[in-house]
Amino acid sequence: MLITLCYLYLWARWGRRPAALVRTTVQRLRASRCSFTFCGAAAQPRDARVCLSRGGRVFCVGESQCIDDLNKWALFLVSPFILEAEHIAFVTESIWVQGENLQRPSSSSDTIVKWSDCCLPLACRPGDPYQLIARASVDDFSKLGVAFLEDRLQMANGLIPQKIVSVHLQESALKELKDQASDTQARTLQPNGESPVESKPEPDAMEHMGRSDSQVLGSAPTQGKGSAPGGEPAGESDREVGSVEHCHLHLSSCHECLELENSTIESVKFASAENIPDLPYDYSSGLEGIADLSLEREGRRVNITGKAPNILLYVGSDSQDAQGRLQLVRSALADCVDTDCYTLYHLSPESALRDPWSDNCLLLVIATREPVPEDLSRKFMAYLSQGGKVLGLSSSFTLAGFRVMSKAPLQDTVQSLVFCKADQSRVKLSVLSSGGVYEGGPDQLLSLGKLQGHLDSEDEDRLIVQVPFGTRGGEAVLCQVHLELPPSSPIVQTQEDFDLLKSNNSRRYEVLKEILTTLGLSCDLTQVPALTPIYLLSVAEEIRVPLMQWLGKHVDPEGVIKSSKLSLKFVSSYTSEIEVTPSAIPVVTDMEAFSSENFDFEIYRQNLQTKKLGKTVLFAEVTPTTMSLLDGLMFEMPQEMGLIAIAARQTQGKGRGRNVWLSPKGCALSTLLVSIPLRSHLGQRIPFVQHLMSLAVVEAVRSIPEYQDINLRVKWPNDIYYSDLMKLGGVLVNSTLMGETFYILIGCGFNVTNSNPTICINDLITEYNKQHRAGLKPLRADYLIARTVTVLEKLMDTFQDEGPNGILPLYYKYWVHSAQQVSLGSPEGPKVWIVGLDDSGFLLVHQENGKVMTVHPDGNSFDMLRNLIVPKQQ
Repeated sequence: MLITLCYLYLWARWGRRPAALVRTTVQRLRASRCSFTFCGAAAQPRDARVCLSRGGRVFCVGESQCIDDLNKWALFLVSPFILEAEHIAFVTESIWVQGENLQRPSSSSDTIVKWSDCCLPLACRPGDPYQLIARASVDDFSKLGVAFLEDRLQMANGLIPQKIVSVHLQESALKELKDQASDTQARTLQPNGESPVESKPEPDAMEHMGRSDSQVLGSAPTQGKGSAPGGEPAGESDREVGSVEHCHLHLSSCHECLELENSTIESVKFASAENIPDLPYDYSSGLEGIADLSLEREGRRVNITGKAPNILLYVGSDSQDAQGRLQLVRSALADCVDTDCYTLYHLSPESALRDPWSDNCLLLVIATREPVPEDLSRKFMAYLSQGGKVLGLSSSFTLAGFRVMSKAPLQDTVQSLVFCKADQSRVKLSVLSSGGVYEGGPDQLLSLGKLQGHLDSEDEDRLIVQVPFGTRGGEAVLCQVHLELPPSSPIVQTQEDFDLLKSNNSRRYEVLKEILTTLGLSCDLTQVPALTPIYLLSVAEEIRVPLMQWLGKHVDPEGVIKSSKLSLKFVSSYTSEIEVTPSAIPVVTDMEAFSSENFDFEIYRQNLQTKKLGKTVLFAEVTPTTMSLLDGLMFEMPQEMGLIAIAARQTQGKGRGRNVWLSPKGCALSTLLVSIPLRSHLGQRIPFVQHLMSLAVVEAVRSIPEYQDINLRVKWPNDIYYSDLMKLGGVLVNSTLMGETFYILIGCGFNVTNSNPTICINDLITEYNKQHRAGLKPLRADYLIARTVTVLEKLMDTFQDEGPNGILPLYYKYWVHSAQQVSLGSPEGPKVWIVGLDDSGFLLVHQENGKVMTVHPDGNSFDMLRNLIVPKQQ
């Protein structure tokens, strides 16, 4: 009766405001230990009173629901959790849906609420339904409940929420788990029984770093001196907590430690595209002087047609829309062809009629929806009859009896395209349709070339055709898909469409390159940028003086420090006479001479808030790999110097195994040196280093005020992802044990401003601004590197003080694997559920028989979650 009266009072006060009603009900009644349930109306608990009903779902209050046996659950945390007074424990029941049956939350103007952003997962019980125990504040629990009622709640990995119910965790169950955890921790102490290294606890590791954010995020760098413009179980102790079987790989003897020397921890390469160098272009170029271009023009490749390597871009009348379209077409082509070998010119309607452009044109691109004037059309057809090549991008221009038919339902929508290459292989991708399709008679269809693209539908409407013309080799490839538009185009309206197009962006470029190659252009981007000297920069003067003193004692008479990989020659200044090679690189010690368009040292210095890490910078515009730069210094230089190597571009970036790639401009590239005592929490769990670094990148972005909803996440073991869709960064860790200390090089690269061909952080910010009408500023690589190093140091300190439990709640908040299914051994192997990390940083999975076990990668070079293997027991 009391509950009913409370409900009537709240309804009279709050009316139709469900969020306020739910929150106030929970706040007022939670002390009575009643249970709050959000579920479908048909699943309403017996004797529960309904407080709110929306769209076939209800919020109701009933008798207390208790959980007294947590041994049936797989815990996410290494030690048992403590439920604070202001938190509510609850169970979420979900069903698992895959593929085409996957239903996403209904789209509306309201914001989608991600389950993992509002609570801390504590334990799970895979099955049907899949159950998760979590804890949340009253506000967040209410937020989850309202989102469930309004069909705005999003789970991970195909889980569809069916019910949320608050529960009371019996103290007896918590005490039993606490006793088990105490025994567990006692068995994971150092091999000689010594206590862990003591260190002073730090404040909250996740507090906001750097006071200059508002000045830095989108600001242009200022010019000034010294700154730039612009496994084996430990002791074979098998232990079990409930049904959880841990297979630890701690270091427990000198022999095991030495096995880790010079080893590379499992990792993957950065998300940046291979062999995509920076491609500059001149937006202001005109058509003047085309007829005077020489076939042997310096720096240009002579092509087999004998024509000057000019690509002419016709975008219609001289309007503001045409100028914007010109920039988009130019940008897309510049990402496909080497602009040191081809010149991209704007062909205006006046120039097309007046100037002798056809004799000096390798490719004519027509990219306008406007009808092509008849006199211009005759010019274009004459060019084709002389053996010319034409690319039509969403244009009304046609030839040889083909015509463009308009289909309004297709216009500016995302469609599935099947593209046939010249070798008859097929590519399936999502594209942005212009709304036009090509139609022609039987004779025209028989004359088509091998390139073609059609909708993946019953009608198979033609969106791309290759049309030969004349007897002299002329041909055109006509497209009614927006190959020239990036996924961030204003035409793309919804988050779902953006995600689809961005995940297919590399295939868009694959199709565009195939078309350009067929039309006679070379899309081989083989030019490697010239190596540059390194600059030695110090964040503080108190480090600079001892650093120079140390160098004076350790360089040879010629100022050189040698390692097995390269020689660093320290010089006060750099001149062009000093050679820079992959094996011998000059290091300039004069900070006053430093200037860079890609790295503002002052921004880096202001935002680095560390006690030790990242204080001494080796910066290069272009270097083979930042990993090698620290090789000769890592064991000799005092650790308080805090060495970090940063580059704008790499020519031999290192990935797992022997992977090598060219890192494009716009990537944040660095290698950080850290030292970790062997007899410490982290020294006994070195695989966690890669987890900490990838977590630091995500937290560095999402801890910036107002950037907390930028959907950047971690993927085990060392990837940085956009949602669970696309990779935009990665971590590589090399560790060496000398005596009682691990010397570790942490290489990290993540895309900040380089949108193509995958995705970057600023893409996510741009899309967030568009979807939420926000005004977040784009970020800079120098700023994010400094914040990442700052967060990493705090995470490492927390780990050394508290062990894995100190960082796992934040890691689980951002990771993409909640309730994910993977296969053991092979794609056809048994299915298991990922439930968390074990004490050594490896994956814990839940088997169908109810047991939880540790699994490792099989060492393949492509996907660390493929073909997981169970380690041998010794």
